[in-house]
Amino acid sequence: MSLYDSSSDSFRSIAARQPHLFACGITPYDATHLGHAFTYVSVDTLLRLWHAAGAEVRYAQNVTDIDDPLFERARDTGVDWRELADQEIALFREDMHALGVLPPDAWVAVSEKLDDLERVVRDLEARGLAYRVPGAGDTEDIYADLSADSRFVSAPVFRDLDLEKTFDAHGGDSTRSGKRHPLDPQLWKGVRGEDFRPSGGAPGDWRPGWHIECALIARDELGESITVQAGGSDLLFPHHEMSESHLRALTAGNGQVSVHMHVGMVGYAGEKMSKSLGNLVLVSQLRARGVDPRVIRLCLLAHHYREDWEYTDDELSTAHTRLQLWERALRMSSALPDDETSQAVVRRVWEALATDLNSPEALRTIDRWAENPTGGVAVESAIATLLGVEFPRAA
Repeated sequence: MSLYDSSSDSFRSIAARQPHLFACGITPYDATHLGHAFTYVSVDTLLRLWHAAGAEVRYAQNVTDIDDPLFERARDTGVDWRELADQEIALFREDMHALGVLPPDAWVAVSEKLDDLERVVRDLEARGLAYRVPGAGDTEDIYADLSADSRFVSAPVFRDLDLEKTFDAHGGDSTRSGKRHPLDPQLWKGVRGEDFRPSGGAPGDWRPGWHIECALIARDELGESITVQAGGSDLLFPHHEMSESHLRALTAGNGQVSVHMHVGMVGYAGEKMSKSLGNLVLVSQLRARGVDPRVIRLCLLAHHYREDWEYTDDELSTAHTRLQLWERALRMSSALPDDETSQAVVRRVWEALATDLNSPEALRTIDRWAENPTGGVAVESAIATLLGVEFPRAA
């Protein structure tokens, strides 16, 4: 799905409506890899473009710090889960700052929303939109009954998708006994009677569901209407579709997401880069090796946000060469006045990004200018403002 098309006024009309942006955040049990960075740099490019258009954007992001993988990693490493989460959250923020990623207006951890999450799950139960299934021991798990949502998986993109297989591949449990429908997602795990969070019970024995967390945080921070919900393409189903269904349930059917922005997967050594496979290229490790964060950002921007691609060290080499080319051109042009050529370059960069965030074309536009640079003030400003790459001047 394209975000914007330069042949229409869709970009400017959305920018004028004070857009609301929600990006699905991290589960903080490991460091930021290039797959994560590709998502957040892509989202940051959209945010920068909106800001440049004068839009008053409201941007929210969650942190899933109550989740099984975090508890499992903490148990396996003998580290308190809260300490592990705080450590990885701090590293993520550090990595994002280094990459020039603008922070969200609201960054909300699930652990901050447990009372609210319990309240809305109880309400969904009371309204007949959720039901209980026997769990481990004397516990019960609560599931959403998605048959009540006529719009669930009604979009054409789902017609040829094996929904149950995809659901199970992303943490679902389509064959669980006691569920009313195979695709019903879990809203809360490990309830004992009316006790959602047993005294002294480890968080790994209970937790709210993933999809309801994003729906509630998005509603509370952004309201009923979300302009863009962003995340990796692996969130298309079930996460984005189920969280939007929950948003409708939380807003008497009024909640909606105008556009789902799905960012491509980054591969490494022949597989999708993922924590579960362990084939990670970490932003913090690249930085520790002395790689300029601007090089990492240019490496990511060289790929269209919807593109699946394979990382190699050559990607960094190409980005490093590009950064040197731009630095040299900006030094040569810094004393020259802006002219029609440099202004045209800025317009072409804008047009490329306003056409479905075509960052590779924006980079190529700067490359062509840098081969024979004219006045560089406007171009340097566009590089910093729209592409998030700055060139500090020596004092």
